[in-house]
Amino acid sequence: MLQIEELVRSFQDQELLLPVWFENEKLHFIDQKKLPFESEVYSTTDVKDLTLAIKNMNIRGSGAIGTCGAWGIYLAALQSNGDPQKVLKTGILLKQTRPTAVNLMKTVDEMLSIAKGGGSDLIDRIEQKTIEILERQLAFEHELGRYGAEMIDDGDSILTHCHSGALAGSGYGGRALSVIRKAHEQGKDIHVYTCETRPYLQGARITAYELKKFGISHTLITDNMSGYLMSRGKVQKVVVGSDRVAGNGDLANKIGTYMHALAAKANGVSFYTATSSHTIDHDVEAGRDIEVEFRDASEVTSFQNRPIAPEGTNALYPSFDITPNELISGIITEKGVMTAPYRSTLQNLRSTAASQT
Repeated sequence: MLQIEELVRSFQDQELLLPVWFENEKLHFIDQKKLPFESEVYSTTDVKDLTLAIKNMNIRGSGAIGTCGAWGIYLAALQSNGDPQKVLKTGILLKQTRPTAVNLMKTVDEMLSIAKGGGSDLIDRIEQKTIEILERQLAFEHELGRYGAEMIDDGDSILTHCHSGALAGSGYGGRALSVIRKAHEQGKDIHVYTCETRPYLQGARITAYELKKFGISHTLITDNMSGYLMSRGKVQKVVVGSDRVAGNGDLANKIGTYMHALAAKANGVSFYTATSSHTIDHDVEAGRDIEVEFRDASEVTSFQNRPIAPEGTNALYPSFDITPNELISGIITEKGVMTAPYRSTLQNLRSTAASQT
């Protein structure tokens, strides 16, 4: 336990915005639904609290909920005194929380591969695997940020959608904001247009919050302004995150991403997704095969429990949409920027990663 708390302290010394951390034998997480006006931190020793926080989007973002797969299994091991059956049951609960984001599924499976062995040293082995995953995910953010920053020119204005930043990842910049933050740290003069992102307004509440903390020039826009800005030459690059990338390069990301990609294609604007190799699902052939999570209609007809539509109004909320690979200029990963033909370049990435393990 001391090792994992030492790791957290080292992360806290690196100017990271940690979404989830372990300290004093408890798991702590920032309630992202309260940002930017409240930085409320919840503490728990119960995995059920963690799964509920993921379901209710108090913790959100593919990278953050991916690491929650490690944190949840670690917490279950501690609370059960290393009972492998209870750990395995926790893995099932975690995987049922958000079906579209593949990081959580993969991380839970990686953790469970350790748990299946059982043994008196199970807690120690799970702790070591948790540390490995946390360090790896943070390293991914720095590396994909470095590769992605090469795509950003001095003077660029960059459009991003939803929140794919530090609190949606491992604390540095998540996916899209790792690219943007690294370009800013390199001294490039950039400006960011952040889409507000209905219905949870992650762009307005959290992306703008992080950009302000990082000291990056930015302007908030409504989701339906992107095409107009591109047509006026105000946007040079689009950089978004990803919740899952299919084997052919099709992208599942926050609903509205497809709309921005179409506008980018029509206006000759480069469209990139920033991701880690962990988010590429080679078991899914194409975007049509990705399960899209549909959330409760009340999340559209109300905001923060206040109605914004007449009572009885029907509403629809697919949480994600699918952007076809032909609209994507490049897939930014910790191993480099993958370009078309995506099926072969992503397969080569997979083979390279496998040979290095």
